[in-house]
Amino acid sequence: MARIILREQHEYEFHYEVQIQVGHLYYSGRVGHDALVRIAHEARVQLFHLLGVNENDFGDNRTGIIIGDLVVSGIGDAFLFDNVRVDSHVGNMGRSGFRLFHRFKKGDALIALLETGLMTFDYRVRSVVPIPEHFRNSLRQYLSQRGHAGNPGSVVAG
Repeated sequence: MARIILREQHEYEFHYEVQIQVGHLYYSGRVGHDALVRIAHEARVQLFHLLGVNENDFGDNRTGIIIGDLVVSGIGDAFLFDNVRVDSHVGNMGRSGFRLFHRFKKGDALIALLETGLMTFDYRVRSVVPIPEHFRNSLRQYLSQRGHAGNPGSVVAG
């Protein structure tokens, strides 16, 4: 069977913690892939909040995001009441989109990798548009204040 293989990133600058709840579980008692997608969404919302933006406004009062693709690669297990850390990295930034990489860990154990391709989108004109400079600048500032390399997959301008 052909599989998409996701790889861990060298650096994850954002972190979100969650305790696995009953609604996250399959009938087998382990965390489900659908729950990982929902938890990654929560982590993304928190990441954007740290940057002073949200999914409907990237700082210019008109640009939001749409998901172009999403891949989940389950590796380990998490169960009810386990504490899971979601590490996130913004990378592969281009003119009108970027990738968001998530790593799910329980202690030192890798639970899953999840990756999304996000495109910046103007819902008024229903079109993909360039990433607003406000978002790029907020990301650069956040990374530099925390001593990270500050290059999320090359934060290219325009």
